[in-house]
Amino acid sequence: MNRRTALSRLTTVTAVGLLVTVTPAVAAPGPQGPPVTDDPAAVLDWNAVAFRTIVTEGGQPPPVAQFYLGLVSTAVYNAVVTVEGGGTATAPQRPAKAHASSDVAAVTAAHDVLSHYFPSSAAALSADYQAFLDSRPKGVGTVHGVRAGQDAAAALLGTRDDSELDAPITLPRPPDPPPGMWVPTGSGEMQAPWLAFVTPIVLEAGADLGIDGPDPIDSAAYALDFQEARTMGAATGSLRTTQQTETGLFFTDHPPRQYQDAMRDRAVRHDLDIVESARMLAAANVAGADALIVCWAAKYEANYWRPVTAIHRADEDGNPATTADPTWVSLRPSPPYPEYPSGHACLSGGVAGALEALYGEGDVDTVVESRVTGTSRHYDSEDAWLNDVVDGRIFLGFHFRTAWRTVG
Repeated sequence: MNRRTALSRLTTVTAVGLLVTVTPAVAAPGPQGPPVTDDPAAVLDWNAVAFRTIVTEGGQPPPVAQFYLGLVSTAVYNAVVTVEGGGTATAPQRPAKAHASSDVAAVTAAHDVLSHYFPSSAAALSADYQAFLDSRPKGVGTVHGVRAGQDAAAALLGTRDDSELDAPITLPRPPDPPPGMWVPTGSGEMQAPWLAFVTPIVLEAGADLGIDGPDPIDSAAYALDFQEARTMGAATGSLRTTQQTETGLFFTDHPPRQYQDAMRDRAVRHDLDIVESARMLAAANVAGADALIVCWAAKYEANYWRPVTAIHRADEDGNPATTADPTWVSLRPSPPYPEYPSGHACLSGGVAGALEALYGEGDVDTVVESRVTGTSRHYDSEDAWLNDVVDGRIFLGFHFRTAWRTVG
């Protein structure tokens, strides 16, 4: 059963369609030309640097981290294809000069974008960047690669409005929230509500995704989801098997970290070249980022309660098929934002969908590891990946199943 959301489906199509538009390859230097480098490891290494900068040093939560990973990956892709051909940059920039090193362009673009958004990491980034440049051959290959990377970063940053970031936006709530409205569940107010109003990276702003919204709380469909969440997501006395509990806990790891690690592993196992590596990371990270932006807008609008609140206050929902249990506790505390739609499903659908769109149905071949459970899972298909994510969030007590049924 395909459980992709409309959010991730549209962003996947947009991101992958844009990033696989092919341009002729740039002519390589002849035998007497200057040394030019195109090491794909540079793209992968600086994907890890990006995560370190954004999350470890920058402290950004998963949905925000994915947004910045999308921006960095896009700049890197633009730099690489401007030098190598094989794709079209998402932001216009000057053509690369002959004999430019594409790995230098990639690392320069990543360095400049990260330095712009995370100035407190400037010293660490500069040290890493200089060490990389010192490892490259001296000459025009590096010089022209630096220029191409600087152009790619500047072009991307020129398309963004920094005033959107961390805007002082709150999710309004009356003093006496009505049944069905989200309220904090112990983990704080809505995390990063400003993300709901950020301009997507490639998706057209304001695109109509045809999202129906959650089920009415007095409906029969809601009652079915309510009972599933109550019986399968409880901390104690649930109907979960040991394997189902492991599925839920597996995806409590940091999802952008899990997926960056998985994509770098895939690139190495499949010996992807620099264009292929940059395209994969950009397509998946942009699809995931834009899906989350639209997802946050839908969360902000729906403002729908979590199962823990719904179960505690079931005597207020007007549904004769539900009963309240004020002592009910979910397997893990709910994340700090409204329930509908699922952020993890939007992100995972974007990433898994992009990989399947790039490599074909049944050829996702991605190994996802969890530091929470100490286990790994291999996915060949988007559906298998999404099925685990969907079920896992219900087994944690985080969601109703309607969080994935976003279209009628």
